[in-house]
Amino acid sequence: MGKKLVMAQKRGETRALCLGVAMVVCAVIAYYILGTTVLPLYQKSVWTQKSTCHLIETSIREQEELEGKKVPQYPCLWVNVSAVGRWAVLYHTEDTRDQNQQCSYIPGSLENYQTARADVEKVRATFHEKQIFYCFSATRENETTVLYQRLYGPRTLLFSLFWPTFLLTGGLLIIAMVKINQSLSILAAQK
Repeated sequence: MGKKLVMAQKRGETRALCLGVAMVVCAVIAYYILGTTVLPLYQKSVWTQKSTCHLIETSIREQEELEGKKVPQYPCLWVNVSAVGRWAVLYHTEDTRDQNQQCSYIPGSLENYQTARADVEKVRATFHEKQIFYCFSATRENETTVLYQRLYGPRTLLFSLFWPTFLLTGGLLIIAMVKINQSLSILAAQK
């Protein structure tokens, strides 16, 4: 009976060690992926200063208004604000600025023109209600763009690193508990 118990313990310890090592390996892979995707975007983001923006004007740009330029096939919102004592163009996120510099807000659903137009009207009405809101500006003096919302801020980085850290900590704890259990069983066998 004692030999069967020892064999069962060894199998259980081996499985627990494999689980712990697998968790640590998955955490390392996740850290690598985050380090090559999210971390560079966070470091590249220059809009770090939280400011108060005052709405100057909003307009919905249609295709007819932008003749001669490369324009989107959807309505888009253009927002001018006063931030940090200067005039600036407000963009919804970093990606909005990269997608189309002529639009402050690009609607989420672009398949249906009427739905996109209603979405833009709703956002425009929200800006007119608030008039004063927080935005993110760059620390450079000559920057004339501000962001309404940062995609790659500290909160995003923290949330991205939570699960890999949880996996790494859990895996290391499992390995430590198995090793402590093994050393205690060896001490008990020696007595």
